[in-house]
Amino acid sequence: MIAIEIREPGGPEVLVPVERPRPEPGSGEVLIRVAAAGVNRPDVMQRRGQYAPPPGASDIPGLEVAGTIDAVGADVTEWQIGDRVCALVAGGGYAELCVAPAPQCLRVPTGMTLTDAAALPETFFTVWSNVFDRGQLKAGESVLIHGGSSGIGTTAIQLARAFGARVFATAGSAEKCAACEQLGAELAVNYRDTDFVAAVRAATGGRGVDLILDMVGGEYVSRNLDTLAVDGRLVQIAILGGAKAQINMLPILQRRLTVTGSTLRPRPVAEKGAIARALLEHVWPLLESGAVRPVIFQTLPLQDASAAHRVMESSLHIGKLVLVV
Repeated sequence: MIAIEIREPGGPEVLVPVERPRPEPGSGEVLIRVAAAGVNRPDVMQRRGQYAPPPGASDIPGLEVAGTIDAVGADVTEWQIGDRVCALVAGGGYAELCVAPAPQCLRVPTGMTLTDAAALPETFFTVWSNVFDRGQLKAGESVLIHGGSSGIGTTAIQLARAFGARVFATAGSAEKCAACEQLGAELAVNYRDTDFVAAVRAATGGRGVDLILDMVGGEYVSRNLDTLAVDGRLVQIAILGGAKAQINMLPILQRRLTVTGSTLRPRPVAEKGAIARALLEHVWPLLESGAVRPVIFQTLPLQDASAAHRVMESSLHIGKLVLVV
């Protein structure tokens, strides 16, 4: 098979097409003939040498794929050869064939193309796990989503709105803010020229929001705490702005705030399978009705993975980038 290999840590040019042996599924796994693979920020970090795959995972980048099942391993009863699926994987997505744990596969939503389905797993698993599971967002509550125009952001805005929350977002340009508002954000704040703390507090009558989904970290942490309402929750899913922050603990005590976070890739198959089942029950009907959709900025051929990474690092995109086999 053709796969995209990281020749050495470095820039996008280190992503090179190579021939690799056909992988074989083990017990509890399936082999997917990949039609499309999503591109995500962790792929960029892995390429730079900053995010190693978990033990036992493929060294090939790519955390989500969609395609048809080409083979099934022992003890797999829920899938058959030819089934159309999308899957969350711990690596190996940038290839013509990819092994996936059976519990981390989901049927492609009715009426959806495989290209669109490839943009679902990483962001939808992440958003469900952090916004609705850890963050416990409920109908009638309010949420601030940082990076609202990203793949995670566009997913979170739509799902939060679909489940009855009041949605705010931040983004880095007027165009990106407009896109967030078109997807369902009541207000999108351009963080380059406006203080999001003041803007969100003003929009909520000084109350603040119940939940914040943040991928920045660093100096955003203390500002996020200032933006939370009483009993508010800050959910951290990345630290693009830095892993360390100095904070005042007093607001946490006074307003009973919760600070939590998670990573998805290292979690065991059983936990990811539980998220998949929750998505199938609660989110797949929204995808099939068209109430929620993946936002795809650009598709590129698999061999042009380096070009996709350049777009990702430019931060000019709105939504997802997808590689098509």
